[in-house]
Amino acid sequence: MSKPRINTMEELSVAIGVSRPTLSRFFQDPSRVKKNTAARIEAGLARVEYVPNFFATRMNRKSTGLIGVIIPYLNDLFFTKLLQAVEVAAMQAGMTVITQCSHSDPAIEARAAETFMSMSVDGAIVAPLGDHSDQAVHLRLKSRMPFVLMDSRPKTMPNVDFVGTNHHQSTGLITEYLCRMGEPPVFLAMPRVNFNAREREAAYIARMRELGFEPEVIGTELLHEDWHFEEHGEAVLDIEFGGGRLTDRSILCANDRVAIGAIRAAARHGLTPGRFGKGGLRIAGHDDYPLCPYLNPALTTVAQNTDAIGKKAVSRLLDLIRGDGRDDTPEITLFDGNLKLRESA
Repeated sequence: MSKPRINTMEELSVAIGVSRPTLSRFFQDPSRVKKNTAARIEAGLARVEYVPNFFATRMNRKSTGLIGVIIPYLNDLFFTKLLQAVEVAAMQAGMTVITQCSHSDPAIEARAAETFMSMSVDGAIVAPLGDHSDQAVHLRLKSRMPFVLMDSRPKTMPNVDFVGTNHHQSTGLITEYLCRMGEPPVFLAMPRVNFNAREREAAYIARMRELGFEPEVIGTELLHEDWHFEEHGEAVLDIEFGGGRLTDRSILCANDRVAIGAIRAAARHGLTPGRFGKGGLRIAGHDDYPLCPYLNPALTTVAQNTDAIGKKAVSRLLDLIRGDGRDDTPEITLFDGNLKLRESA
């Protein structure tokens, strides 16, 4: 037989003969009620169909147990990996994650921040769009709750704690590798809309000059309003390969999604990037996108340590929520990248 359905805590109180305040304390923390009362409540819950209202059980608590997370893209598996790392770390700490996506739109990003403020989440972790994020909204967010930046650190938010990748190290690592294996690499950049891509471009230029080579950067112009990743990489190299250029060069892409487009362009022109032998066409990326090992050829890249970034972002946020480490100096944590050698370079 189906159990009777209970919709409210008032109905539940009558059904099992326990006062509503006692039920509220039980759902907040079972140890806050007497053992025999807790056993009575558990026995009563077994006889009915009832799911406690998440927010109602937290109304009178100092903490909602919620962490808000904003990511820029839902269709990017890199951010899926990063979000997974954040959620696992948060769950292990007894917290619940609520995720919002800014969909590459500063107005939506601002609305997500406002939503978190209205929900009184305990703190927020934000992977921002970049310097075009709404600084005023993020300043309000920082004034209302503990706040940590993850993955990207815009110049407009220098006073916020940040956890991310050491792009100088990671981009320098793969630049040096490509220089050892063949012609010094060309950097396939992105239009000036992606903060991390600009950091990597600057790191590439610096490392090339340290090694005594002249940097070459292509792909900085926007070819189409919506072409920021795979389409951009394919279109830029389609033009270059079509003109007989770069067919025997090393090409370092701003990220793996751009590199996926670059590999497609190479295939369209009958070119196969490869790391076997000296010289020849090589294509490499950055991030270690989950599909990289399954491309043809598999993509050589630099892996960001998403597990460490997510875990540290949650750990730092929890420190701030508890009131630890609050001062005027932001804590900046950068993790090194690891080279992933595969067939493409």
